[in-house]
Amino acid sequence: MKNEKAVILFSGGLDSTTTLYWAKKFFREVFALMVNYSQRHSIETQMAQKVAKHLKVEAHLIEFPLKNIVYSALIDTDKEIPDSLAASKNEAGVPFTYVPFRNGIFLSLAAAFAESRQIFNIVTGFNRVDTPDYPDTTESFTKKMEDAINQGTSASITGREFKIHTPLITKSKKEIIQWGLELGADYSYSVSCYRGEEIPCLKCPSCDIRDNAFKQLNMEDPLITRLKKEGKL
Repeated sequence: MKNEKAVILFSGGLDSTTTLYWAKKFFREVFALMVNYSQRHSIETQMAQKVAKHLKVEAHLIEFPLKNIVYSALIDTDKEIPDSLAASKNEAGVPFTYVPFRNGIFLSLAAAFAESRQIFNIVTGFNRVDTPDYPDTTESFTKKMEDAINQGTSASITGREFKIHTPLITKSKKEIIQWGLELGADYSYSVSCYRGEEIPCLKCPSCDIRDNAFKQLNMEDPLITRLKKEGKL
């Protein structure tokens, strides 16, 4: 893979930051694709651009608003962000923070971007352990999207197929952080809070999972350390 290029779906969160460092190690050139889809936590993409610049990765921000097209607590400000992981599920068992087919949309954008540039590797930070109720983070979903991309692009004619990489899909948040630290990942600018602020609420499901992972590692979250140094906490 070292001689190949890759496109990474890069939100700026903890998982995608880890995969960006992984991709930088295993691919010759990496392009970071960020999507502004009307999400509350757009601070992620602002921080993501800083991280990409620091790593000398070419970053592309796509404006693809989904507001009034799909409904989710991550988009609709009139919907409450759950205060815990347990409170995040609706009656159907799908979390309120699930954005309908978001990863399918993102993979489609990434495939079009990649095909236009003769890039055949798409890297994601999909994780099944911490998001077991998200239908678009599974290995099965990823494989079927990969098949669809290869059938619906020039790959079906040329035989040069696209590959979707999911290096984190079976790892816990603790394992992801450990691996990222081994890769030299800097998490001080990775923002995860669903409420869309740089200063984490420490209550929403995303903050809860992240906070617990750093506690398991007996270390302070580098984001918190940076905010303290900057006098924001």
